[in-house]
Amino acid sequence: MNQDYIKPDNWSIIEEGFDTKNVKASESLFSIGNGAMGQRANFEEHYSGPTFQGSYIAGVYYPDKTRVGWWKNGYPQYFAKVLNAPNWIGINVNINGEALDLFKCTVKNYRRELNMQEGWLSRSFEATLQNNTEIKIETKRFLSLDIDELGAIKYSITPINGAAKISFEPYLDAGITNEDSNWDDAFWNITSISRDQDRAYIEAHTMKTNFHTCTFMQSRCYLNDKQLNLPFEALKTESKISFKYFMNVPKGQTFTIQKFGGYTVDRNHDKSELILEAQSTLHNAVEIGFNSLLECQKQAWAEIWDMADITIKGDVKAQQGIRFNIFQLNQTYLGTDARLNIGPKGFTGEKYGGSTYWDTEAYCIPFYMATKNQKVARKLLEYRYQHLDKAIENAEKLGFSNGAALFPMVTMNGEECHNEWEITFEEIHRNGAIAFAIFNYYRFTGDYSYIPEKGLEVLIAIARFWHQRATFSESQNGYVILGVTGPNEYENNVNNNWYTNYLAQWCINFAIEAIDKVKAEYNADYDRIINKTKLFNPEIENWKAVANNMYFPYSEKHRVYLQQDGFLDKELITVADLEKAQRPINQKWSWDRILRSPYIKQADVLQGFYFFEDHFGSDELERHFDFYEPYTVHESSLSPCVHSIQAAKLDRMDQAYQFYLRTSRLDLDDYNNEVHEGLHITSMAGTWMSIVEGFGGMRVKNNTLSFDPKIPEQWDAYSFKVNFRNQILKVLVSQNETNFELEGKSDLQILVKDKLIQISPNNTVKI
Repeated sequence: MNQDYIKPDNWSIIEEGFDTKNVKASESLFSIGNGAMGQRANFEEHYSGPTFQGSYIAGVYYPDKTRVGWWKNGYPQYFAKVLNAPNWIGINVNINGEALDLFKCTVKNYRRELNMQEGWLSRSFEATLQNNTEIKIETKRFLSLDIDELGAIKYSITPINGAAKISFEPYLDAGITNEDSNWDDAFWNITSISRDQDRAYIEAHTMKTNFHTCTFMQSRCYLNDKQLNLPFEALKTESKISFKYFMNVPKGQTFTIQKFGGYTVDRNHDKSELILEAQSTLHNAVEIGFNSLLECQKQAWAEIWDMADITIKGDVKAQQGIRFNIFQLNQTYLGTDARLNIGPKGFTGEKYGGSTYWDTEAYCIPFYMATKNQKVARKLLEYRYQHLDKAIENAEKLGFSNGAALFPMVTMNGEECHNEWEITFEEIHRNGAIAFAIFNYYRFTGDYSYIPEKGLEVLIAIARFWHQRATFSESQNGYVILGVTGPNEYENNVNNNWYTNYLAQWCINFAIEAIDKVKAEYNADYDRIINKTKLFNPEIENWKAVANNMYFPYSEKHRVYLQQDGFLDKELITVADLEKAQRPINQKWSWDRILRSPYIKQADVLQGFYFFEDHFGSDELERHFDFYEPYTVHESSLSPCVHSIQAAKLDRMDQAYQFYLRTSRLDLDDYNNEVHEGLHITSMAGTWMSIVEGFGGMRVKNNTLSFDPKIPEQWDAYSFKVNFRNQILKVLVSQNETNFELEGKSDLQILVKDKLIQISPNNTVKI
């Protein structure tokens, strides 16, 4: 743990006391979003200290040309980056001739709160400026869930030690850059800066990708909550427009500005009508008013929490952690747009480019399936189907043929845009996660229709890839897969990563099973797909040869599958015997030293045991867990959740609880010393899985929802809801019993510790 300044609280993230060293971390932790846009928790007023400015629009990106010292065929031409969008939140504040700047004044009673229950961010503090003026500031802002192109700010100043001449200068600024730019190219081209009375607009489009946007604002001023009709001065530069409002404010009275702003984008509107759409949004915002919009925000979040909340009694830090994770997932993605996906940093930073990784399929889909409805999860599957042609192109660039597809490691539009060769070319297990998500969706929702409509084409293309990627080895008398990187990215260019080989075998078998089922039950779809893919039986027989003769490295001595060929050649020193000063190794060691070590970044073999738990006995899981976990440094955000689930299955509740705390408070406690770069959004879904699948033991067995509830000794009780096939089940686990409550009109049969239980609506069943 590297930080502990966040106050424990059941429903809020709270910072008390102002410390410039925490500003960047807090900008990440207090980020807000609404699925369509998001922003780091930058101050509205000017701040001259170290800061990471960031406002982002969903789906708007730039192809930053890859910077690399060598080039090989198939290498991505660019790295897609979510763009720092024009800033609409800014409000310069001047008091008695001095700019308010928290880096240059004395601050006391500072308090910042991110209220997760209601979906708003606030600050309050007292400041003494260098001109000895004392003031009290209170701010509140939110990004509307109901009107997702709109954000609202309320900013109030009260002079404490005498009357003060105060000016508010709300502005729009398109002269912004990304921190992670490769070449310092201009990402935005400003086409117009205009105003309409007290409304302002900046129209700009991205270079290369040509996304057109309009950033807009309108403000209202108040004295003691009474609206003022103040004159204002309009100021304009090549990249910025602002309005300046002046007021002589008596001591003890409160001068407030309410600012509405946001973005209209040609992803949703005709690019010629972006200003008209902005005008309509501002008209609605002013008509409804800040306070009523805030009430709507509270109601919208109440509806989300009603389904998604997990309650924990007796452990405030654990409760705060899970709600923080659920809150950020819902701020990032709400399932309203199949063109969007979930970036590892969401709207909280620029690392990973805001692009889509295999994290979505492996970690996020279970959360959205169970806490939304199946349409939301289906949209995430459709996102990949829409990119199938690009995935086939990606494979062709690497020498594959016949419709084989390699889905990208990192993408915005289906093209590969990751610029590290050992991941771009070798971390091919992502194909397996995409196929597994199709299986997982059907297993949980019971909705098979996706497979004949769209999914089977994806499965065929992935099976073709694995068939071509495998090589027959005479020495092993089986098929091998050479030159790969598994989930453990601390091993590159290895042969026969067990997880990759196992996924390849499973993908082929699942594709064949799906082909047979569609042929038997969906004739029209089968004929359409066969004609489109030109798939004939001899090819399927060749697939079977690969799947039936796949090689898996195994140690007879340890009775475990080896992570890859040669794993036992390493100097097997456990993490417990590694000096703490050497951690984290990704920040302390050379890459050469990491690659030669046995240390595992995240679940690799154990990722396979998580996906395919029912393929292995508990004794096999225990043996593999005991062998691999001691070498795991958990320096990936995706690591602790998988280990927590497996530790719970093995009844190692202390270990499961520690892993849970680590995954749920990864960012709040900054375990990896990197929260200033942004939050770990996709791993947050793994936190949800740690409770529901880990402690709750939720699985789908033989088409039936199953539970094996357990509870950490640190908790008095916990509860969660799941939407299983349009029936909502609430599970409440205490130290003595588990209660099940069913919403709806029809009965539901579930398994509890492998015993069949029938639950009727609105009746509580106690186990």
